[in-house]
Amino acid sequence: MSRIGKLPIQIPAGVKATIEGSQVTIEGPKGRLTREFHPDMAIRTEGEALLVERPDDDKNHRALHGLTRSLLYNMVEGVSKGYERVLEIQGVGYRAALNGKNLSLSVGFSHGVEVPARDGISFEVGQDAARNTLVMIRGIDKELVGSTAAQIRALRKPEPYKGKGIRYRGEVVKLKPGKSGKAGVKK
Repeated sequence: MSRIGKLPIQIPAGVKATIEGSQVTIEGPKGRLTREFHPDMAIRTEGEALLVERPDDDKNHRALHGLTRSLLYNMVEGVSKGYERVLEIQGVGYRAALNGKNLSLSVGFSHGVEVPARDGISFEVGQDAARNTLVMIRGIDKELVGSTAAQIRALRKPEPYKGKGIRYRGEVVKLKPGKSGKAGVKK
């Protein structure tokens, strides 16, 4: 059996799970998520826990077993606690601001970049040393929060010589040495 797939998912207080065939709806204090799962995976509730079972040990079913359990766990965590990704902006003149619900970035282009807020996503700009260089992306869908953060980071990835750009909080960017001017010169 899959070590991840066989673990039960504890349903916290205030969270309700509804299973209709292969469609699962999880409702909690932060919101509601619905997802369609593979019809071969059997999802059932047992007391205050969700269980995922597979029909046999087929390679495809083994892969789906752990995946289904992880996706269900992320849904339960999302509606009860929510998810957050923090981005840091580094560079002279690089900053972020909120324009209504949308995120407005100034990251070295000749024009500002406007990132629209998707449904279920909220932005918050934090203060870091009197500059607007922290961007918090919050939501209940882990996949949506992660993909939004990745799209914002892709606008200006950290460059390898000075480290300017948008990075995840805690991300380490290995800097390359620049030209020395003396390397390879023969006298």
